[in-house]
Amino acid sequence: MGRVLIAGTASLLMCVFLSPKFIVFLREREFGQFIREEGPEGHHVKAGTPTMGGIIIFTAIAVPFLILSNHSWRAMGVFLAALGCAALGFADDYTKIVKRRSLGLRARTKLIVTVVIAIVLWWIAHYKVGLQNEVRLRFVDVELDIGSFYPVFIYLVLAGTTSAVNLTDGLDGLAAGCAAIVLLAYIGITFITTGQKDLALISGCLIGGCIGFLWFNSFPANIFMGDTGSLGLGGAIAGLAVMTQTEVLLVLLGGIFVIEALSVLIQVFTFQTFRKRVFLMAPIHHHFELMAWSETKIILRFWIVASVCSAIGFTIYQQSIR
Repeated sequence: MGRVLIAGTASLLMCVFLSPKFIVFLREREFGQFIREEGPEGHHVKAGTPTMGGIIIFTAIAVPFLILSNHSWRAMGVFLAALGCAALGFADDYTKIVKRRSLGLRARTKLIVTVVIAIVLWWIAHYKVGLQNEVRLRFVDVELDIGSFYPVFIYLVLAGTTSAVNLTDGLDGLAAGCAAIVLLAYIGITFITTGQKDLALISGCLIGGCIGFLWFNSFPANIFMGDTGSLGLGGAIAGLAVMTQTEVLLVLLGGIFVIEALSVLIQVFTFQTFRKRVFLMAPIHHHFELMAWSETKIILRFWIVASVCSAIGFTIYQQSIR
């Protein structure tokens, strides 16, 4: 556990000490956030806030992890999935900045890159770690052999998680805080219950990076993580789910991300089908903004929901391995 604490603390401190100069660097080059015109009116004042903070997060994560880990295939699979998704997010962020618009890479490009990352993650999980083509339903302690559908399943987990974390990244500190809470549950899963110390170590690094970034990303934010951060964190969480065979349980462990994604799906479905909106605006955190909730109230209450979901998910996991 000592190495996990050292690695997490190192990530946190690196993020805290590197961020101020990185923020200045981004400001000097006018690498600022573009705000959608259809977004909440209160967000327009955030236009120009430095973005791509995910670069600092993953720099702070990578250095302690590569130095202190044993480079097991499980942990390297998570690390590579996270870096691959972060690189995709960086390309998306950079495209937005260069073209000075709120839309980045084309959907087809994102799809192709995500498929490639999913294939690499599947190859490591199946051929290097030795995981079989099975999905564990820990709610009922049942294993399902899905055969050749397993790589597709991993893609769905990766794409779904990265998209959900990305949708959650709409308020200052919301995604970073929720991700840290989910990753804390994975420290428990990987270290306390299964003894997978390298996975616990990368989880610790991820938490340290998120908390260190929150120092500057909390309301009012001095920097945004951008798609670099949100896609990278989503990729890390998806990788941890695959390597611990908690892909289905992730629906509960990452319940706050599921709620955010479902709110968008519901909004799109009801509008296209019935020409009616269930929410004032989706994702759901914007709905509460338009109900005149303060940003800090929404963030804190969403963190509470994330904590409850992760705690229940961890409890179910612990019961399933007894």
